[in-house]
Amino acid sequence: MLVPKKTIILIAVILILVAGNVYFGLNYFLVSKEVKEVREDLKKQQLNTKIINFSRLFVEKVLKAEKDISFEERLGLENAVRDLNDKEILSQWEKFTESKTESEAQENVKNLLDVLTKKFSY
Repeated sequence: MLVPKKTIILIAVILILVAGNVYFGLNYFLVSKEVKEVREDLKKQQLNTKIINFSRLFVEKVLKAEKDISFEERLGLENAVRDLNDKEILSQWEKFTESKTESEAQENVKNLLDVLTKKFSY
């Protein structure tokens, strides 16, 4: 019994379509995994940029300051530290701003810089 040519062609087309779906399905999952990794890397890079910007601002406005810090500069620092969205850094910042003595402030600066460098990821 011979199979008609139309049936053979139809089976071949269906097999090609199924193979194409399997191929594209596998590629979709591989690419979506890669996109997820790229997004995570992007978030790390954005956080690192924010940490660097805050650190620069802190060094420029606080550590290198030769006079009292103005309200606008303090507000800028406060906004920059809050923009990091990190509770540990914010907590250490608040300890620094609430320091009562110079030695306490120096210790809190060391701790803040330590936290900032530890949060910086590769």
